[in-house]
Amino acid sequence: MTPEQKQLIKATVPVLKENGLLLTTHFYQRVFSVNAELKNTFNMANQENGRQPTALAMAVLAYAENIDDPSVLLSTLQRIGHKHTSLAVRPEHYAVIGRHLIASISEVLGTAATPALLDAWTAAYKQLASLMIGIEADLYAAQVTKPGGWTGWRPFIVNAKIAETNGKTTFHLYPADGGTVANFGMSQYLNVRLFMPELQLFQPHPYRVEGAPNGQYYTIVAKRETGKTGSVSNWLLDIVQPGDHLELSAPAGVCPMGAPAEKPALVIRAGGCPMHQAA
Repeated sequence: MTPEQKQLIKATVPVLKENGLLLTTHFYQRVFSVNAELKNTFNMANQENGRQPTALAMAVLAYAENIDDPSVLLSTLQRIGHKHTSLAVRPEHYAVIGRHLIASISEVLGTAATPALLDAWTAAYKQLASLMIGIEADLYAAQVTKPGGWTGWRPFIVNAKIAETNGKTTFHLYPADGGTVANFGMSQYLNVRLFMPELQLFQPHPYRVEGAPNGQYYTIVAKRETGKTGSVSNWLLDIVQPGDHLELSAPAGVCPMGAPAEKPALVIRAGGCPMHQAA
């Protein structure tokens, strides 16, 4: 990026602070109206409650504020990279998202979106996309080289469904191919993906991987959610039974995937290994 382009990006910070959520809400509406297939990647409940547009607005603002040195956002980009790999986001998705982002800036800002400003944001997005694609390539490579590791969505079988006294339900999930599963670090999570008939979509939802690594299966705990259309957790509780199939992503999160679950692991940012919400 040129110095002039960086100045244009920084000049949009006040606008992003005031209207960032308007921009990202418009952006997601545009994405889903044109590329409806991406509804299978995003958790639509987080669109309804505004969580995902808000998270994106904050991320865009942080990027604009740090456009001179995006490396200061490395821990955030790493965390986003883990979320993206757990949802099978691939390099080709960035071109699609980029087109919608620049178009949304133009449509929301109107005449304020000058050709120079749009060129600056195009350059900024390409820089960010390059960073993210590199981070995610490393994460994908690390996943497939681990014993029992994989990328994308892998079929699993519900071996056990155990109702607990606290209103939660524990699930033991074994790989349908009979193979092993990768170890995981403390507080890492995986995404469960189910086809939701009421939405006619596949929907992902993250769950913390419970217990200690055993190489054979994963344990997750689900609890009922209220006020959510197409809740994966409610479907698990009400419909899914032992013997049923579902799809899992490999364990993800900023804790090293090989770290023993019983020992705290060195993490990229201070404060421990956080639980992640769905993207």
